[in-house]
Amino acid sequence: MDFAQRSAEAILSGTADAVVATDRDGIIRLWNPGAERIFGHAAAEVIGASLDVIIPERLRARHWAGFRHTVATGESRYGAGDLLSVPSMRRDGTPISVEFTIVPIKDLSGRMEGMVAVMRDVTARFEETRRLRRAAAEAAAK
Repeated sequence: MDFAQRSAEAILSGTADAVVATDRDGIIRLWNPGAERIFGHAAAEVIGASLDVIIPERLRARHWAGFRHTVATGESRYGAGDLLSVPSMRRDGTPISVEFTIVPIKDLSGRMEGMVAVMRDVTARFEETRRLRRAAAEAAAK
């Protein structure tokens, strides 16, 4: 293994962010320790499973429509550093908020093979922002 490969492995295993790779059907193929910590699923539990394990049921139809569009076109509006903020869920069903970016994985001919999502749990920040907005609205109403 060369330096670049060791560096990539160190990033995957050491980052606090979740790094999740899927094939073109949305089946999880890579789940790093950050994903284990954020979502509560061990890699062995989710490798080979659908992304539905982290998508709240009420959002699945919208998620899969966007996922299929990205697979078909190879384009996502959430690549190139753009962040998407969405609800997600932990293994025990606890709702969380995550921000993520998507990196398409393409074969040598340019065909989509899958995607990698880098996700961060922003639940505490989201709840604090919501609390501050509520407090500001209450203060303005007085």
